Amino acid sequence: MSEAESEPGRGDVWIEKYRPQTLDEIRGHEGIVERLQSYVARNDLPHLLFSGPAGVGKTTCATAIARELYGDDWEENFLELNASDQRGIDVVRERIKDFARTSFGGYEHRIIFLDEADALTSDAQSALRRTMEQFSNNVRFILSCNYSSQIIDPIQSRCAVFRFSPLSDAAVADEIRSIADEEGIEVTDDGVDALVYSADGDMRAAINGLQGAAATGEVVDEAAVFAVTSTARPEDIHEMVESALDGDFTAARSRLNELLTEEGIAGGDVIDQLHRSVWEFDMSDREAVQVLERVGETDYRITEGANERIQLEAMLASLALDE
Repeated sequence: MSEAESEPGRGDVWIEKYRPQTLDEIRGHEGIVERLQSYVARNDLPHLLFSGPAGVGKTTCATAIARELYGDDWEENFLELNASDQRGIDVVRERIKDFARTSFGGYEHRIIFLDEADALTSDAQSALRRTMEQFSNNVRFILSCNYSSQIIDPIQSRCAVFRFSPLSDAAVADEIRSIADEEGIEVTDDGVDALVYSADGDMRAAINGLQGAAATGEVVDEAAVFAVTSTARPEDIHEMVESALDGDFTAARSRLNELLTEEGIAGGDVIDQLHRSVWEFDMSDREAVQVLERVGETDYRITEGANERIQLEAMLASLALDE
C-alpha cells in the first residue's frame, strides 16, 4: 500500500467513495426513498422533479434509481446534464433529443437527469416541456433544482415532485461515524458536533469536512474541523452579538475583525451562522427579533454588492445603539 493510500484523508474523494449505490443506502429521506422504491418495484417511473438545497441527496437518488432499474447497463441508459453549465436552448434541442432518439434494447425507457434545472432559461424550459411530451414513450426525465419556483408550471405539472429538506443532525452524525470507522479515523464527540454544525444539513459538506480534517492530524476534533471548514465557533458568534447588544460596539467590532481577518471567515458565512444560531442564544424574543431584522437587512445589502466588512460593522453598531 502506498503512503497516500495508508494515510487518512488522502486517496479517493470520500463523497464519491461513500456515495450510496442503492436507494436502501440513502440516509435521512425515508419517506422519499419509500415512494421512489415503489416506482422502481413496479417499473413505472414518472417524470420526477427533485427540489431542495445542495448536498442532501438529489443526484444520489437519481443515480440510485438508474442503478436499480438498469443494473450494470445503467450508464448507457442514463444521461446526466448540468443546466448551470449549459443554459441555452441548444442543450435541450440537441443533446437531449439525440439521446432520446437513440435506439436501445431491453428496457422500456431511458433516463435523462438534468441537474440544476432552475438555471435553464425560460425558452429552454419551454423547449424541454415539448421534448418531454415528444419522447414520453421511451424517456423519463429527472429534474433537480434548488428552487422549484424557478421551474415553469407546465413542467412541474408533468412531474412527481419530491421536496428534499436539509438532512437531520442525527443522519449526518451517523454517516460521519460510519465513514470514520471505515477509514480507521478517531473522531471525538465535539468533532462530530462541529462537523454537523458546519454542514448545516449538507451531507456532502460534512463528508468533505471530515476528509479535510482527517488529513491534518491523527484525531478529528472540534479545532481541526473549524479550521478546515472555515467556520466560526458558535460561542464566538454569540460573544460578538452579546457585546453589541450590551452596547459595547468596540468589543463586538474587535471580535468581528478576528473572525474576518485572523480566522478567514467570509462575511456571508458570518451572516449565515448568525441567522441559524440566533434562537440558540440566551436572549429575549425582542432581542432575537431585533437581531434577525438587522441580519436580513445586512444580508440583502451584501447580496446587492455592498462591502461585507462595512455592512457587518454597521449591523453591530445598530445593535449597540439600540441597547
